[in-house]
Amino acid sequence: MAKHRIYSVSVASVYPHYIAKAEKKGRTKAEVDEIIRWLTGYSQKALDDQLAKQTSFEDFFAQAPRMNPSRLLVTGVICGVRVEEIQESTMREIRYLDKLVDELARGKAMAKILRG
Repeated sequence: MAKHRIYSVSVASVYPHYIAKAEKKGRTKAEVDEIIRWLTGYSQKALDDQLAKQTSFEDFFAQAPRMNPSRLLVTGVICGVRVEEIQESTMREIRYLDKLVDELARGKAMAKILRG
């Protein structure tokens, strides 16, 4: 089975869209970065390096220092699919990130987004 096209897309090419979505709703780039760091375990420097290297989504999640175990608490529908029902692990990680950014843009409190 062929891999989904999003796996080869660079995180850096989608990142500005995450920022724009958040800023349009009065949130900040720093909050988007915090979500990504919480989810993946990257430091800010390591995240910046991954973006500069144009790392693909597949490699970005494969190389993540420590995927947050609390990400499993992220549930709901994104792109018409329930996140918790996605079988393929890389796609599920991408959708976790999408869902977290959506929650940020909808004005949810950061402590709730980060399942604190």
